[in-house]
Amino acid sequence: MTLNSTQENTAEIKQSILDEAIQDLSSIQDVIRWGYSRFDEYALFYGHGTDNPWDEAVALVLQSLSLPDDTPDTILQCRLTKSEKQMLVERIGRRINEKIPLAYLTNKANFCGSEYYVDERVLVPRSPIAELIEGQFQPWIDANRVNNILDLCTGSGCIAIACGQYFPHAVVDGGDISVDCIDVAEINREKLQQENVSFYQSDLFDQIPQKRYDIIVSNPPYVDEEDFDEIPEEFLAEPKLGLVSGVDGLDLTHRLLKQANAYLEKDGILVVEVGNSAAALEHLYPTLGFTWLEFERGGHGVFLLTKEQLENI
Repeated sequence: MTLNSTQENTAEIKQSILDEAIQDLSSIQDVIRWGYSRFDEYALFYGHGTDNPWDEAVALVLQSLSLPDDTPDTILQCRLTKSEKQMLVERIGRRINEKIPLAYLTNKANFCGSEYYVDERVLVPRSPIAELIEGQFQPWIDANRVNNILDLCTGSGCIAIACGQYFPHAVVDGGDISVDCIDVAEINREKLQQENVSFYQSDLFDQIPQKRYDIIVSNPPYVDEEDFDEIPEEFLAEPKLGLVSGVDGLDLTHRLLKQANAYLEKDGILVVEVGNSAAALEHLYPTLGFTWLEFERGGHGVFLLTKEQLENI
């Protein structure tokens, strides 16, 4: 990321500026405007829920105050207490100085219309797979006959839980090698009261119940080592285990391709996100015939394969 001269000279926001804001700002709207100006001034990366400094400032302030996204202007003009101002300004300062993703500051992230608890133990939910879940993976599968769904590398549990919401009559299993991830996923399962979802600590399929699935979906780590050395600082706050998978970023994906067939129903599908590693994957499997899915809301590097295709690996 290239910094302009202002950003180079003001790499961190000074405590005196934060103290002044706590003293002088008054309303919710004041802090949003001030936060936007500061975010725009400093070298931040947006990629954990927003893509610009204004939306980042709005989200930080409203989430921190437990206010909805559509909070009316009359409420935005309300005055803040001193403790509220201090909390908001301190979070804005940490967002700038420590490059902490917004979701870790508020412990909140939205996915498929629901709010999830997140912290530094899990990646921040942001997969374009959300769009597929909302459309019940159609036209690739008949949603009415989906009885079992498996989400591997579940992280916060957002994909598994969202599948449980959009397929209420299906049984959904989620697995992750990380005990920390399973702990957070369970927090979210209980928070959203999703009783048709279960989580298992598992290295891919190792500890998953022995049954076949209509849909296996995964957002595994797929960042290669070269890209990891160059990623924005904000991503370094996330667990490396959830980002990197070998030199080419595809170690887990290779295993998924080799093992998934045994766990799929006859007309089942495998959906996997590999992001920027898509070209490398296609080069390694030139005859496999990946279907690369397109998204109205943005996103790339998600492939779909049928059980029949996987039988040829």
